[in-house]
Amino acid sequence: MAKISAIQKNLKRIKLTAKFLKKRTELKKIIKNKQLPLSDRFEAQLKLSKLPRNSSKIRVVNRCEITGRPHGVYRKLKMSRIALREMASSGKIPGMTKSSW
Repeated sequence: MAKISAIQKNLKRIKLTAKFLKKRTELKKIIKNKQLPLSDRFEAQLKLSKLPRNSSKIRVVNRCEITGRPHGVYRKLKMSRIALREMASSGKIPGMTKSSW
């Protein structure tokens, strides 16, 4: 089980990302627009850098929904490999069994 503080910190990042998503996309659109003057684009870049770091989408960590483990997480299932194996072995996931030969 992961530290509760690490899980809470990641949840805070997810909320910040959602809050600043629209503003970030607008600023990035201005920065990438080559028709605008360089001064406007530079000003947009400064505004983007003033936003909180944790509001960036890249700062959010994929964590296991069950254990909170940050490594070995399947994106589609939102579950770590260890939790997936335990649940499959105990028969909690329909259609999935532990292979043996």
